[in-house]
Amino acid sequence: MQIANKTQIKTLGDCAYAAIEKHFHKSIKWEKSVKKDEDPEALHQMRVGMRRLRTAVSRFGLCVNLPKLVSDKNIGKISRILGNLRDLDVLKSALENNYQPHLPPKEQALLKSVFSALAQQREIEVHHVKKLLKDETYKTFKKSCQEWLDQPIYHPLAALPIQEVLPDLLLPEISKFFLHPGWLIGTQFIEEKYIQTIDWTPEELDQKLIHQGEVLHNLRKQAKRVRYQMELFTNLYGEEFASQVGEVKNIQTVLGDLQDSVVLHECLKSILKSEINTEMRGMTTLLSAQNYQIWQQWQLIQAHYLKPEVRHNFHYTILQPKETQQLAN
Repeated sequence: MQIANKTQIKTLGDCAYAAIEKHFHKSIKWEKSVKKDEDPEALHQMRVGMRRLRTAVSRFGLCVNLPKLVSDKNIGKISRILGNLRDLDVLKSALENNYQPHLPPKEQALLKSVFSALAQQREIEVHHVKKLLKDETYKTFKKSCQEWLDQPIYHPLAALPIQEVLPDLLLPEISKFFLHPGWLIGTQFIEEKYIQTIDWTPEELDQKLIHQGEVLHNLRKQAKRVRYQMELFTNLYGEEFASQVGEVKNIQTVLGDLQDSVVLHECLKSILKSEINTEMRGMTTLLSAQNYQIWQQWQLIQAHYLKPEVRHNFHYTILQPKETQQLAN
């Protein structure tokens, strides 16, 4: 089934085409700069673009007939290779700007070996990125995606009016988000009815993150999936929906900050071995304080979203897309 490309979004197919076109072109526009490794922001933008393209391809897979290489799996591989390099840049920037200036001279000197190790690993990841962008599979992926945009092919569901299917598209992912076990970390049930957050000490929090940090990281990834999916449809909803997108973005940011701190600690431990505990007590104290501050921000968000009425309101908003006549204005 083929549907002509339209500027005005009326059907599920129109929405799919617009999203795939937007994020494909936004991704590849940064390619030359990434190849030259001249701007960390270009790498960041290309990675984000690929992630959003992956969301569009996976969420609209039920209505678009895409080439084999334009797949969730293949785009995910591209995103991961870009992400490995980006993560090193984020680690280095955090160390230089957020921690190094606040450490005693002895600990600042020890960080030289960390920066050296990161630089060596970065050279490896730059090689992987450049190899990816020169690879015939990547070039064929780009060619295939552009050919589909020139002559899109759809499944029958593409003809459905977009307002009729928006809740069905969004609610499954949102339900996974609210049912994620990460919401209950650091809580207790009172009389099997009320959920209350637990006031951990910084030391208790550090220990809990060792054992349960991965669950929170997974919740962050689910928040990202929900946010990217919701952002595909922002212009089809009103202000309340846009506000909820902003809230999900904040959840992703806070949990991301917590994960970055955990990853940084693991990185230092891997490079410095036992020295991080014996010779870098200032660094470990800073990391612990950072974790505790972020955790207090998270507990406010957590308590808010554990209220049934908040989640119900979120679902209710999803059920209220704009009417057809409003979209035309």
